Amino acid sequence: MCEPCCLSQLACCCGSAACSLCCGCCPKIKQSTSTRFMYALFFMLVTVTCVIMMSPTVETAMRENIPFYTEMCDKLNAGENCSTLVGYSAVYKVCFGMACFFFFFFVFTICVRTSTGCRAAVHNGFWFFKFVALLACCAGGFFLPNQDKFLEVWRYVGATGGFLFIIIQLMLLVQFAHRWNQNWSSGVKYNKIWYAALALVTLVLFSVAVGALVFMIMFYTDPEACFLNKIFLGVNGGLCFVVSLLAISPCIQTFQPTSGLLQSAVISVYVMYLTFSALASKPIEMVERNGINVTVCVFPYKSGLQSDTNIVTGVGTAILFGCILYSCLISTTKRSSTALQVYRNDMPENERARCCFCCVDDTEDYDDEKTAGGQNVKYDERDGTIYSYCYFHFVFFLGSLYVMMTVTNWFHYENAKIERLLDGSWSVFWIKMASCWVCLFLYMWTLVVPMLFPKRFEA
Repeated sequence: MCEPCCLSQLACCCGSAACSLCCGCCPKIKQSTSTRFMYALFFMLVTVTCVIMMSPTVETAMRENIPFYTEMCDKLNAGENCSTLVGYSAVYKVCFGMACFFFFFFVFTICVRTSTGCRAAVHNGFWFFKFVALLACCAGGFFLPNQDKFLEVWRYVGATGGFLFIIIQLMLLVQFAHRWNQNWSSGVKYNKIWYAALALVTLVLFSVAVGALVFMIMFYTDPEACFLNKIFLGVNGGLCFVVSLLAISPCIQTFQPTSGLLQSAVISVYVMYLTFSALASKPIEMVERNGINVTVCVFPYKSGLQSDTNIVTGVGTAILFGCILYSCLISTTKRSSTALQVYRNDMPENERARCCFCCVDDTEDYDDEKTAGGQNVKYDERDGTIYSYCYFHFVFFLGSLYVMMTVTNWFHYENAKIERLLDGSWSVFWIKMASCWVCLFLYMWTLVVPMLFPKRFEA
């Protein structure tokens, strides 16, 4: 078993064969899934590297535990204690290399419609050579001329790409909400239990949204301060109430019979999450009481111990990059890529309600399977590609820029540290608050556009 598996991995790394695990008891994997997983692995390796570069704690641990660390830095001409390999400028250069890697493949795979061509073979295989190319791109960023000018220009390119990635995330969320309601509603005519499931989940989600709003009113408002917090809590809570009424209004129901409160509940929960994240990212406010400056509008999530801060930062970082990876992978499937278009209320005739509807395959039939001493591979792209290769790489290109801006705290990059990722800054506050309004606007647009342009949405 070992020899066939080694041959299979060699064909994967140096040829166009699909990658798989050596364990034969693992579930079968599709070729398209295997390819996207490998690119996601590349993406996460570079992301973890960027996190390490922004962590003084990790830098100190490496300096203390790696033998001959100082001598190694001197031989690499990396400055004292490898100072040029850490900090925001190093993250900019590494992410520049990763962005160039994915942008090249974005251009390279434009108009690829079949998986049998040479460009598709490069996209789906030759992982060793692509890994070497990615390393070369990331290392090449450290040898760019006129680096001060490069960092200034690249910062604005990164901000633009980061904003576009946020919009794609929000579009994906709106599409997810519609898709959820559509799938579960399709089961109501066969089994009334789906109606009860819809009602229960909607009630739970609205309860979470209202509970989050009450929580923020308790901890993030103060009678003598935090005026912005009060305004935005009122505005965002009111907008969530408005879109909920709009979703079930007769004029919307006429053109979108499946529009309901479930979508509004999903959007409301996410808006409350973004609002909480924005308020938690705002610089602290202090008021003077009895001659003592007191910090207000801050939730006491920690007891003052450094270990608590590290745990909260670690969990927050893991959730952040988990969401990034989810958006990169899910938004590139054939079904989810329609989130870039206006949502159409076209329920397939064979739509079947499922609890895990978001994991349903885009294709049902596969031509054949291949076993190479390990995990079986389903070649699901014999007749053509099942997702857009160029769009896939474009999303990862934008994801590279979003990671770069997030890890370096957007426009507060000079004093950025990964341990202070959750600390307050006005740029992060306004970006997250604006994301709330963009999310609500996109959802409202999907509700009203069939009414404004009815001919476009006729079956």
